Amino acid sequence: MFRLRVVLDVRYPRIIAEVAAAMKAVMPDNAVGTRVCPKNCVEVSSYSKSWPCLFPQHGPGKKRHRPIFLADWQHELAAKYPELLLRGLIHSDGCRFINTGSGGWRQPRYTFCNLSPGIRTIFCEACDMLGLRWTFAKPKTLYVSRKADVARMDDFIGPKA
Repeated sequence: MFRLRVVLDVRYPRIIAEVAAAMKAVMPDNAVGTRVCPKNCVEVSSYSKSWPCLFPQHGPGKKRHRPIFLADWQHELAAKYPELLLRGLIHSDGCRFINTGSGGWRQPRYTFCNLSPGIRTIFCEACDMLGLRWTFAKPKTLYVSRKADVARMDDFIGPKA
């Protein structure tokens, strides 16, 4: 039996509810539990023997120390639903913020930060599928900054809540 655990920020109850609903939709006969953790986190989890089939990336050690890539069937889903993939990636490891500069300019921007090169590649490929321009800022940080691209992402990501 395997347990899928997703730890989320308690400030975003809608995302917590979406994660719990997604687990229940995928494994309708299995219980989905939530528990409040220290440091303002909520853990959503469910047990199933089938989780490794749905997440072949599962393995020992930290994700950043092993190859992470989409299986062929996952790549097909990503190509069909790149907006949903990006939404999930931003909800887990990204944010939208207002970038400011000298002269008083202000511009919304999305950032995505992950230590795993494979997960960063998945983010970049999803952006590429949608024609969104991304840039590297630091070794583990990516930005989407163009006005039109940020507006497009706003359409399918929406505010965290």
